[in-house]
Amino acid sequence: MTPDHLVIAGKSYASRLLVGTGKYKDFAETRAAIDASGAQIVTVAIRRMNIGQDPNQPSLLDALPPSQYTYLPNTAGCYTADDAIRTLRLARELLDGHSLVKLEVLGDPQTLFPNMPETLKAAEVLVKDGFQVMVYCADDPIQAKLLENLGCVAIMPLASLIGSGMGILNPWNLKLIIDAAKVPVLVDAGVGTASDAAIAMELGCDGVLMNTAIAGAQNPVLMAGAMKKAVEAGREAFLAGRMPKKFYTASPSSPTGGLIGS
Repeated sequence: MTPDHLVIAGKSYASRLLVGTGKYKDFAETRAAIDASGAQIVTVAIRRMNIGQDPNQPSLLDALPPSQYTYLPNTAGCYTADDAIRTLRLARELLDGHSLVKLEVLGDPQTLFPNMPETLKAAEVLVKDGFQVMVYCADDPIQAKLLENLGCVAIMPLASLIGSGMGILNPWNLKLIIDAAKVPVLVDAGVGTASDAAIAMELGCDGVLMNTAIAGAQNPVLMAGAMKKAVEAGREAFLAGRMPKKFYTASPSSPTGGLIGS
């Protein structure tokens, strides 16, 4: 049986859970949570996390060696296309030419909702510059298709606002994006607990990216393990194909033929 792997930019990953590296109490907890999650791709905010910019401070590269994990540098904290482009070019230098990146251009500091005109502008430049762009975007099927047409390798619509833990607020838009996409679609932002991750996968998402849902839990390592199981269960349920819903129509679980006394 062929393994059911996530394939992004031609590379195969056994785990469909991507995990952020911010908001943990220290690098030891970060490593423990990542290990419990089973994630192979880890995101890092270049503007907030030391991966060599400051040689006098502890580096995430020591806790999570790039030889063991695929790094996904992101542009968290960027509000213009120019800032995002500059940040990812710096990341490519720090990570020895690494080209797989996560683009996010935020609209405002209150909601952290994506600024889609600036996101599209940045995506076009980065793709032409040789980056493999995974992109955080609004749950808008038209904008998602525009990003795919520009050459982005994965589309990452928000389920709800970053860090809100509100779960999937508009499953219908997500389904429209999934059905139209020819590249992987991963939920990015808004997951709060394991059931949210399972629902995303049951809808047909190719993966889920999260940070606060794990790092903000009372026991991050335990939650990371729960998220691993949820993503796996949701994927298996999607592949299995759920039974149809029936409105006010009961159907016995056991066979009705050959009953004693019938």
